[in-house]
Amino acid sequence: MRVLLLHNRYRAQGGEERAVADLQVLLRERGHDVELLERSSAAAGRVGAATALARGGEDPDQVRDAVRRLDADVVHAHNLHPLFGWRALAAARSAGARTVVHLHNFRLFCAISIAYRDGAACFRCRGRNTLPGLRLRCRGSLPEAAAYAFGLHRQQPHLVAQADVLVAVSAATAQRLVGLGLPAAQTRSVPNFVPAAGFAGRSEAAAGEYALVSGRLVEEKGFDTAIEAARAAGVPLVVAGEGPDAPRLRSLAHAADVRFTGRLAAGALAELRRGAGAVLVPSRWEEPCPYSALDALAAGVPVLASDQGGLPELVGDEAVLPADQPRRWREALEALWSDPAARAERGAQALERARARFSEQAYYDRLMEIYSG
Repeated sequence: MRVLLLHNRYRAQGGEERAVADLQVLLRERGHDVELLERSSAAAGRVGAATALARGGEDPDQVRDAVRRLDADVVHAHNLHPLFGWRALAAARSAGARTVVHLHNFRLFCAISIAYRDGAACFRCRGRNTLPGLRLRCRGSLPEAAAYAFGLHRQQPHLVAQADVLVAVSAATAQRLVGLGLPAAQTRSVPNFVPAAGFAGRSEAAAGEYALVSGRLVEEKGFDTAIEAARAAGVPLVVAGEGPDAPRLRSLAHAADVRFTGRLAAGALAELRRGAGAVLVPSRWEEPCPYSALDALAAGVPVLASDQGGLPELVGDEAVLPADQPRRWREALEALWSDPAARAERGAQALERARARFSEQAYYDRLMEIYSG
């Protein structure tokens, strides 16, 4: 099978870029011809990005030509906004390819993609009604908020019409997207996977020396809950990542046993994860399928996660805590930390869960069903 991948890179690199790269490697290793066509929001600038979004994307002929050159059976699109847009899908279809759109967040409806503001999940924008995002200026300036409100409103029906399948990365996210207006008949769920090299041989969580949180330092990740819980439980905490919430988090961590590492390369983060006795994912937004949880499971590290989005189906109900109850986080972390045998058992269960649900093979099997129609 021949596959053309499309992806509009974000200004700040995140998990979606990893998902695209991992998918490209997986397909090639399984014998498929694969080509990746990328564009960059950073290179376009804000005015160029807004203009492209309003127009439904730029240069669809490049996509059509790539489909014909590769003789692609499938065009698998990830982030299409703002530079590809629905016109890229239409071009792919006109050249004879099946179109699959992978939805890693809420970008079809939400101008900032995470559906979070004012300290809580926000789904005011739904269907083609993007006026709340304009009224609240979710993109910051009024001109940019207006451009995104208009662009999303205009693109959404065309994009859905040109997609053969819409794929969310968790069942919870798929359900939410259908509630916001996506057609249920076109919508599937396929969780992210961990490459084979990312799986530990066994859990070493009993010997872990600290709890770990990792990711972009932003309010919606709830890292302040992790800091408060670790301080109250007397558990050393390592915070890996960078972002605009760093100054506030550092002030909250004053006089506590908390170490900030900044952003780490993948290898350094994996090494840090191997030394952890627990990983916390206290997100306040409806995280679809974060790698911070997936990688921890595959490393055999127990995960405590919030009850938001796709997290419960990732980690299992027994590892889920209310996002808005710091006391429950402190109690759960304290109980886990005081019992190395429990950490070992939970770590082994985490590893088994990851092997069964989030392996390369499990992902590949689901994907081939979707590609084949």
